[in-house]
Amino acid sequence: MTAPLSPSDFFDLSQEPRADIFDGVLYAWEALPRLNAYLQRLVGGKGHQVFGTVAADAFLAPGDDIFIGPGAVVEPGAFIAGPAYIGPDAHVRHGAYIRSNALIGAGALVGHATEIKNSILLSGAFAPHFNYVGDSILGRGVNLGAGVKLSNLTVVSVRDPATGRRPTLQIRIENELFDTGLTKLGAILGDGVQIGCNSVLNPGALIGPRSLVYANASLPKGYYPPDIIIKLRQTFEYAERL
Repeated sequence: MTAPLSPSDFFDLSQEPRADIFDGVLYAWEALPRLNAYLQRLVGGKGHQVFGTVAADAFLAPGDDIFIGPGAVVEPGAFIAGPAYIGPDAHVRHGAYIRSNALIGAGALVGHATEIKNSILLSGAFAPHFNYVGDSILGRGVNLGAGVKLSNLTVVSVRDPATGRRPTLQIRIENELFDTGLTKLGAILGDGVQIGCNSVLNPGALIGPRSLVYANASLPKGYYPPDIIIKLRQTFEYAERL
């Protein structure tokens, strides 16, 4: 049985304006290494194209290719480096840091103190408070609770002394091993996934549509199917205060 890892297994792309980023993609994560070239075709060579509202003290990196769509809002203190595409009616809040290679869909939200790096937020995806989103894809209607981190590099990813390269991330699903070919991979979150506050998703966490993750979880890499609740159980001990 083939593992459900195609873009259509995670996302409904029928109404997604930038769905062509996934054209010809077999596994959803394969859209990430093509993101820079895609953005170059979309906004490259055009400098700053601002059709929305950008606060006077927001920072758009000089000379970078940055598109701000109609109805989009960039608040004071936000930092955006290109290439970046900020779709119509998207919202980039105060203190957000968009580090380049960012595709932010229509109506998506990049919140206060949130950092986005080499990632795709489909329409209506929210990363609203103190989030790190590295080398990840967020589906339509995804919401990250405050403090959620989508980690993109394992602690054992040591460079080979001869080649200087890091190992690629491999994910085992049942009895099948998938080599992503990527040294950095965060999370793939299907449409409607909700992640509880202060959770950390370890590199290579793949979560099917509409699933929920409890707050404060540290989720290992691997595939999690649609429509489940991933629960964290804690044990508390109460002692008399002397």
